[in-house]
Amino acid sequence: MSVLWEAASNAMYGLMSAIHGFVGSWGLAIIGLTLLVRLALHPLNHKQLVSMQKMQKLQPRLKMLQEKYKDDKEALSRETMALYKENKVNPAAGCLPLLVQLPILILLFRVLMNSDFGGASFLGVTLEGSVLSTMASALGMVTEEGVQVGFTAVLKGIAANPGGLASVGVYGPNLLLLGLIIFVTWYQQKMTSSGNPQMAMMNYFMPLFMGFICLSLPGGVMLYWGMSSFIGVAQQWWVVRKVSTEEKPTLYKENPLKKGEL
Repeated sequence: MSVLWEAASNAMYGLMSAIHGFVGSWGLAIIGLTLLVRLALHPLNHKQLVSMQKMQKLQPRLKMLQEKYKDDKEALSRETMALYKENKVNPAAGCLPLLVQLPILILLFRVLMNSDFGGASFLGVTLEGSVLSTMASALGMVTEEGVQVGFTAVLKGIAANPGGLASVGVYGPNLLLLGLIIFVTWYQQKMTSSGNPQMAMMNYFMPLFMGFICLSLPGGVMLYWGMSSFIGVAQQWWVVRKVSTEEKPTLYKENPLKKGEL
């Protein structure tokens, strides 16, 4: 299994290197690789997003059923399945595409984490340096090669040499990219949780969580993640618009027509 994984990693890196040889920029190569991966996964992503959107449109009716049959789990299960069948919705349809995509995304993440970009940058973003490591450089902190700079260490560095923060050109682009990732994550989460008050807290948790995770990630990984998230938002916006123009979900056994009504 490890041999296959290694072979897949080498193939992925070879593809990125081929793109680099064509465009002459590691940053553009990462963007190109991201576009190719998103294009290959488009059918699965589309299926997942459509399923999620349809499930979201059914949430008000599901909540009504839960309140109506809160003391009868068997009836709740029966009516819920009838609602799904009536609206041709499969609640498991959004899970399978995600499981298929996961190994590919992990593979791509691994390749970018271990790639040597030769100190290259893209639009000022240091591809091999993280927000924390670039801030450490601006602050004049001495770090051992291969050792990641911790958040606490950077805070101590700021306290010891606040004037180092004036070197915005060293860490600014990576920090700006981090801010864009946080914003896109917030916007994407807001689109996903629209109309679902139970998910409202995730609008704030997920962006902060992603921001904290990305503090230590190399700029190349952040560039991939930011580009992929931006494409994901565009795709989700298109799916939401498309599904919203379709027929509203059937509210199973709700407000039946009286005899003689059309």
